[in-house]
Amino acid sequence: MTANDSIRTLIVDDDYRVGVIHAAYVNQTAGYCVVGEAHTAAEALLAISTERPDLVLMDVYLPDGNGLDVVRTMLEEKDHPDVIVITAARDVDTVRTAIQLGAVHYLVKPFGFAALNERLGAYRRLRARLSGLNVDADQADVDELFSLLRTPGAVGSRPDKGHSAPTLALVHDAVASADGDISAAEVADRTGLSRATAQRYLNYLERHGVIEMRLRYGSAGRPRHRYKLVAE
Repeated sequence: MTANDSIRTLIVDDDYRVGVIHAAYVNQTAGYCVVGEAHTAAEALLAISTERPDLVLMDVYLPDGNGLDVVRTMLEEKDHPDVIVITAARDVDTVRTAIQLGAVHYLVKPFGFAALNERLGAYRRLRARLSGLNVDADQADVDELFSLLRTPGAVGSRPDKGHSAPTLALVHDAVASADGDISAAEVADRTGLSRATAQRYLNYLERHGVIEMRLRYGSAGRPRHRYKLVAE
């Protein structure tokens, strides 16, 4: 991804020092660039209008207003950016409002680089997949798009019925620690799981956009399934 293709991101935070930190996080994330910082609601609306970002990291508590009110105003424009809410607000009403306004993620302060990086990676994969779709999407496409917003932590914290969070974490770590890609048999060896169980959990992680499957052809011509983390 070139600089021109990078996801243009605006940082909105009432604390200048925190804004600088978040901007540094974004600039360290592959495929992203920061196009501006704002520290008030008025500055945020002006920056959105002038910089035309693709994504806004929006604080809620601003000195001259509420960040979610900024989002409401922003949504009145046809080509508005997407929003990730970054805030210390934990109350359910604020979370519900953010969801209703279409926030693609909600990240509670304080957080580290890894937490933001996961969510930015998920959002980048969503944009890439959307750009590859035709005018119409079938149900499988829709399901895939929504699943792409789920981060590895979200998948592991409350997995679907029949899947164990500790086992998901074990399989995830086995793939993450591999030198390149890895097979289901190799995951089974590293984790002590049966090959069938390792394969089932690999399939789960692949469906949720955490890992990707690649085909490698051996000398006999029969393809082997290999897995690796989705590139960040």
